[in-house]
Amino acid sequence: MMEEGRLCQWSVFRSILAIVQWWGFNVTVIIMNKWIFQKLEFQFPLSVSCIHFICSAIGAFVVIKVLKLKPLIIVESEDRWKRIFPMSFVFCINIVLGNVSLRYIPVSFMQTIKSFTPATTVFLQWLVWRKYFDWRIWASLVPIVGGILLTSMTELSFNMLGFCAALFGCLATSTKTILAESLLHGFKFDSINTVYYMAPFATMILAVPALLLEGAGVLHWVQTCPTLLSSLVIIFGSGVMAFCLNFSIFYVIHSTTAVTFNVAGNLKVAVAVTCSWLIFRNPISIMNAVGCTVTLVGCTFYGYIRHLLSQQQPGTPRTPRTPRNRIELAPLINDKLDDKV
Repeated sequence: MMEEGRLCQWSVFRSILAIVQWWGFNVTVIIMNKWIFQKLEFQFPLSVSCIHFICSAIGAFVVIKVLKLKPLIIVESEDRWKRIFPMSFVFCINIVLGNVSLRYIPVSFMQTIKSFTPATTVFLQWLVWRKYFDWRIWASLVPIVGGILLTSMTELSFNMLGFCAALFGCLATSTKTILAESLLHGFKFDSINTVYYMAPFATMILAVPALLLEGAGVLHWVQTCPTLLSSLVIIFGSGVMAFCLNFSIFYVIHSTTAVTFNVAGNLKVAVAVTCSWLIFRNPISIMNAVGCTVTLVGCTFYGYIRHLLSQQQPGTPRTPRTPRNRIELAPLINDKLDDKV
């Protein structure tokens, strides 16, 4: 009994440790990126994204090939271009839109809009795949959508470009998720192998546009920046933190249940919003805070309903419109992999 008690205590401690370090890396990446755009005046989201991808590609190579902490999942060259490349393209758009939104709107607003992702994913799968969803899934989206609308209408630092970038970022995340279900079918990718294959493609896709659109601006910033060395350390440090975030997701996935992960994910948004406000002091109205809270509660409720439905057997009656085949019963998304940077 003592051994079982110790194992249980260690399991709980490991879960808490995994969640805390995941929160730490995630919030650090968000705050560092905002600091780069706002305080360092390095307002080049394509270049920042490219640096993140380069650091992530190097980090994944070191973990898999040098340190051998994770086994490499072999993917044939043809599959890399047919399956991995389309995913990398959407993956790239997703990260760029996130960085663009961070440049123009506060972290609190961006994180709240990002919580809209479950709604866009459900809608896209219903629209494109004609996939069935239990009525409780649709009901759980109501507070998410309502909270987003309330937050947007009362946001004191509202910027249309930043808002659109964040909103289209949700669509890109949902598209990436849907593509992953079809293109990566049969590949049991973990977060590190995902980065190992996608980051080089994403770097290749983004390098030319970043050079053409932002090259002159970056060169001018390098020539005029009064604290060049420390600024470059912060910029490349954010890339290292971005890779560490991917690595941390692996431990969180294996240390927590789906429900715990969902709740921790929503609490992470609250932590990010609080830390951002303490550092940048962006104005937040009472109704704006209420809208953010309603959205996070809706996301938690959505995750809880997803968990309940996943526990039901295929033959268990759900509603008068019980699905007839396995495709309709397939899980919506792997909620544990939606935070990859």
